[in-house]
Amino acid sequence: MALDTTARPVKLRSVTTENRIARFTLIIVSLVFLLLILLLPLAAVFVEAFRKGAGPFIEALGDAETFSAIRLTLIVAGVSVPLNLIFGVAAAWAIAKFEFKGKAFLTTLIDLPFSVSPVISGLVFVLLFGANTWLGQWLSAHDIKILFAVPGLILATMFVTFPFVARELIPLMQEQGTADEEAALSLGASGWQTFWHVTLPNIKWGLLYGVLLCNARAMGEFGAVSVVSGHIRGQTNTMPLQVEILYNEYNFTGAFAVATLLALLALVTLVLKTLLEMRYSAEISASRRH
Repeated sequence: MALDTTARPVKLRSVTTENRIARFTLIIVSLVFLLLILLLPLAAVFVEAFRKGAGPFIEALGDAETFSAIRLTLIVAGVSVPLNLIFGVAAAWAIAKFEFKGKAFLTTLIDLPFSVSPVISGLVFVLLFGANTWLGQWLSAHDIKILFAVPGLILATMFVTFPFVARELIPLMQEQGTADEEAALSLGASGWQTFWHVTLPNIKWGLLYGVLLCNARAMGEFGAVSVVSGHIRGQTNTMPLQVEILYNEYNFTGAFAVATLLALLALVTLVLKTLLEMRYSAEISASRRH
């Protein structure tokens, strides 16, 4: 008996079996949840900030302590983010491109800040550099201030934001493999030339994405910097800490004015994140077509 080898068209079915009413209900529930949990609180921040008009809003941002908090936030982010960029690229490069003992342990250490509360992260530095510790006494004898000073804020911020750059680059670099680097080295390129002209262009979008997330978290970090800051007015208060102080003093206009800046940072981060994802997806599609 001859076998019937005629190809029969296969009718593709939807991957979901829910009816139209169920899908519509899920969409409505999701939209209502986002409206109540995300959009309404965000709108409330802007409404409260401008409740008394633009004049008090601008005056609140011009306050000396608030301006100091904004400046300090920019300093902390401006130092911690570039350092995390360097360390994140180095860690991702080592993990993705080389095989060595302790590789799994290093990967686990990179994820450590994700699993530890930011408050605990700040407490670690207090236990390390506190006045009752040997290291703290040595620093005090040499008039070096870590806790309740800018260096402590930078260290705490670096700790909680370290994984963002590395975690964006590791899977990307592992997926790309080492073929391009090996080809460049075989043609006589040095290690640095290979990095600058081969590795870095291949990871540029993932790198920018990681830096963007790292910067947003650095500016909005509260728990870790709250522990190591000492809450010294005009000296060690960042923007999130300043919001708490102003709110506790019933200065709602000032608190929501600073909160507005943080909310705008979040919105700008979201827009840039979307643009980077679109650009990266476009490059991937173009490379596949070629």
